[in-house]
Amino acid sequence: MHTDITECAIILSGIGTAGLRRLLIDIVGLQRLLEEYKSGDVTTDDVIGRLNGMPYEDLGFAKVDHHRAIRQGFPEVVFGEGKTPDQIVGLARSLLSKSERLLVTRATPEAYDKLLREVPDAEYQQDARTIVVNREQEQELAPGLMVLSGGTSDLPVATEASITAELMGCEVESIVDVGVAGIHRLFDHLSTIQRAKVIVVVAGMEGALPSVVGGLVKVPVIAVPTSVGYGSSFDGLAALLAMLNGCAPGVSVVNIDNGFGAGYMAAMILRNDKI
Repeated sequence: MHTDITECAIILSGIGTAGLRRLLIDIVGLQRLLEEYKSGDVTTDDVIGRLNGMPYEDLGFAKVDHHRAIRQGFPEVVFGEGKTPDQIVGLARSLLSKSERLLVTRATPEAYDKLLREVPDAEYQQDARTIVVNREQEQELAPGLMVLSGGTSDLPVATEASITAELMGCEVESIVDVGVAGIHRLFDHLSTIQRAKVIVVVAGMEGALPSVVGGLVKVPVIAVPTSVGYGSSFDGLAALLAMLNGCAPGVSVVNIDNGFGAGYMAAMILRNDKI
């Protein structure tokens, strides 16, 4: 039995000064670990090894930030574009060893197929190019998040936003194909839209929809320009600049095709007391 708090301090000192500087302590996890040490269930070497692994895990090709959920309320998200299937599987394996939730964005079917052999509960959304694992039981979903998309071609980005927000614990309602070319379609949903607490608006072409929505509601609007459009849209640059120059207050703008960023921000606003 180890009861001397000085011994615990000695264990912590074994991490080294640099390790202590980067360590953001998970109080619950640390208490459990010290109780196991106190009862003799784990050794000093075990404690030092587990504490060293808390801040991040070095996989060689990446350093997995296991304390992201403690600092920000949600685990590190894997950006799949540019990564090999093997790298994505390695990152997923590491993250799932410490977390009940996993999100991979910009993932290829090849990466999903390889991950599925090891993680059979992984789910792939082909249009949004996302891989999701959610093992949390009885997750309470916060209502009030709405995702609007201007046209059918904007749906992949809108779906990425919805999937992100849902995994972060939000109940998402979607309204599709309500672009300004047929503005009456938007007005048909006005009473529903005005009940939302946070709205993500996804649009390409000239990017006018967020400004219209922003002028009709009293809640935060997160605008997402998409790369949908003909040549003069410059792969979404025209929509991005239009949204940045919108005259409606209360509208913020994320990068082109960044449905993940919009869904994440919307969830943070909606669940700032629970994430």
